[in-house]
Amino acid sequence: MGKIFKIMRGISVSVMGLAALLAFMAPTPVSAKAKAEMDRNTATARQGQAKYVFLFIGDGMAMAQISSTEVYATARSSKDINITKLGFTRFPVSGLTTTYDAGTFITDSASAVTAIATGNKTLSGVINMDPAKKVSYKTIAEYAHETGMKVGVVSSVTLDHATPAGFFAKVPSRSNYYDIEVQMVESGFEYFAGGGLLQPTGKNKDQRDVLQLARDRGYTYVNSKDAFDALKSGADKVIAINAKLQDSGSLPYEVDRKTGDLSLADYTRKGIELLQDNPQGFFMMIEGGKIDWACHANDAGAAIHDVLALDNAIKAAVEFAQAHPRDTLIVVTGDHETGGMTIGFAGTQYDTFFDKVALQRRSFIAFNDEVLTPYKKNTPKAQAKLADLIPAIRDSFGLDYNNLSKFQQEQLEFAFQRSMGDEIERAVTEDQYLLYGGYEPLTVKITQIMNQTAGIGWTSYAHTGVPVSTFAMGVHQELFSGYYDNTDIFKKIASAMNLSL
Repeated sequence: MGKIFKIMRGISVSVMGLAALLAFMAPTPVSAKAKAEMDRNTATARQGQAKYVFLFIGDGMAMAQISSTEVYATARSSKDINITKLGFTRFPVSGLTTTYDAGTFITDSASAVTAIATGNKTLSGVINMDPAKKVSYKTIAEYAHETGMKVGVVSSVTLDHATPAGFFAKVPSRSNYYDIEVQMVESGFEYFAGGGLLQPTGKNKDQRDVLQLARDRGYTYVNSKDAFDALKSGADKVIAINAKLQDSGSLPYEVDRKTGDLSLADYTRKGIELLQDNPQGFFMMIEGGKIDWACHANDAGAAIHDVLALDNAIKAAVEFAQAHPRDTLIVVTGDHETGGMTIGFAGTQYDTFFDKVALQRRSFIAFNDEVLTPYKKNTPKAQAKLADLIPAIRDSFGLDYNNLSKFQQEQLEFAFQRSMGDEIERAVTEDQYLLYGGYEPLTVKITQIMNQTAGIGWTSYAHTGVPVSTFAMGVHQELFSGYYDNTDIFKKIASAMNLSL
């Protein structure tokens, strides 16, 4: 591995990348003198190492999710056929990354994060251990921590979920939530933030509360916006969880976020505030985890809004990088693609209508929680009528029932009857799974019709094996150009940080 890093450090470097990005972001034209200074700064940064490192992971995010978000952003503001680029897709360097694991071409999040965080392949479901589940791997965050860097782990899903766990835990099964939580506390990392914890007192609720273990080890725990806002630089170790949690203890989908709910960008900015006052710098991983969850359910609107939320978090890192251009590296990638999402549907052929996505005001899960579940609870099956929910469907998704085709209306009626009969069978039969993927039939059918009307297609309720895109800006950004494996992300970041492995 030493030879690999030696070769990487020997790559010839152009000074144009970082200077070009800074010039692009400047509000006024750059003078010759200022450009010369930026060139000198860029050259100096290239010779040094990354002191402040941001790794953003869009769970389930490949080019389909990114491109759909860009098309959506364009459709919101113009009828022109154009692309409104996101902040991170303007980064000066991009690459293409393969995602297969040790057992399959279609990875899960556990084996994917093991590759990204440690540079090793393993089996799906395993976090930072070899396929035999006997050897543990050290993570890039742990290497960074050993050098004196502070470490932050942020996620829009639970902190014991596979991707955040991949930077501090070693477990044979990603479902060992309590063990992951204990290892989170034992890591000593300075900042954990975002979603909640699934088993803080163990699977059988008979273990010592992890949050008490955290307090015993010097962590400050906050779960209100006021307490979060009150956190200031100098706070030693922090666990910050949003006051309102949605499905399975996660942050609300961005499309569902209300006033007072903290965003991924809020958690990123606070992480910068708490971690930057450190001579050795920091490493921070920020995951947009609900992109994946939305794509599992084939909810394009929710996925697009969560990609935008991730982009806003990345903007916070870019603002920091503008103030520390000689010391900062920002890397954005996905761990895999989810759902087989595509721009294009047979029913719309060569046309797209992404402005229709803008009419969606609730995610699939919010529609279930706020509309369908209460209706099912309060309405006897014999008295239930789809007509009762038509106003809520229009309000939540912008679908006008009267403008749907007869076939689409029949599909909604059939799904409604299945939902009222609690027929949500996950893979009871192949046909049932293919129709609804184990989700609430009516809700999935609504999102399917909405997606198809907009010109968005899906092939799966699971992950797919296509490559993902990786973007970089900052110190040693050139390392991330090309076509490489997800294990190389670990190697490239380690090289940029000049870590001794």
